[in-house]
Amino acid sequence: MKTLKHSLIFSISLLASLNAFAQEGGAPAGHGGGESIIKVILHGGPLIVMIWCAILGTSVTMVTFVIQNIISLRREKLAPSALVDALANEIAAGNYQGAWETVNANNNYLSNVLKVGLERLGRGKEAVEDAIAEAALREATTIRTRNSYLSVIGVVSPMIGLLGTVIGMMGAFATLGASGISDPRGLATSIGEVLMATASGLFIAIPAFIAYYIFRNRAQMVIVHADDQLNQLVQDIPYEELSGVRIGENFEAGAGAPVLGAEQSRKVSMSLTTNCPVCNGAVTPGQNPCPHCGATLDWAQ
Repeated sequence: MKTLKHSLIFSISLLASLNAFAQEGGAPAGHGGGESIIKVILHGGPLIVMIWCAILGTSVTMVTFVIQNIISLRREKLAPSALVDALANEIAAGNYQGAWETVNANNNYLSNVLKVGLERLGRGKEAVEDAIAEAALREATTIRTRNSYLSVIGVVSPMIGLLGTVIGMMGAFATLGASGISDPRGLATSIGEVLMATASGLFIAIPAFIAYYIFRNRAQMVIVHADDQLNQLVQDIPYEELSGVRIGENFEAGAGAPVLGAEQSRKVSMSLTTNCPVCNGAVTPGQNPCPHCGATLDWAQ
């Protein structure tokens, strides 16, 4: 609601500025003095009204995207420090299922990317890194796509304004062809009026392009920061000890059962973890076998 409110305020301000410009001499006045911008628009006919509605629509859309980017393109939005600290503690304690539940309960860049990586812990380091890279690319593309609409507005809005000007000029010259140049003051007034459509398009396009380049650079900075936090979280995970472990929604339903194979490591460090490397269930240091899956654990001092 606040975003829409600010967008409408910007659009009203644009109309007010053009109205003042028209009445104070920006557009040549007719015999009766300057006319308001609303009268100018209505005098142009249904097609001109539609074009002005499109111009106002682009202005509202531009301000909406600007406000959304200001709110969303922040480090604390993509990778909240409190969330990073909580995940670091859970991962350091070997509570990978708890870390998955934490990211599953949050909806941001870091959570959405790390969630995919945690679900592939049992497949090895390479699988986790590939999954994180793919998810990060997908999330970053979504962020950049939202910002790219500002560039589209910057291109389209002056074209809409120019279309309104061309249509208005066609009407002005049609009048000139029918009645001659008996009223040059009126002709100048008509030309000045239709040029306001182009001016309006430029009023929207210039800040849209400026905002696009500012937010493009800002998006890159916050994405790099979030990626750094991700790399720090996963760099010390003991992938070999977690071979075959499944993390995710089905963990409590038995999806964490060991993958068949004699090569699966069951070594557990008493100083680094309190989770079974086979099923990832919580175990007491020194406990044997695992009370969850029955695996014999090799506790290292």
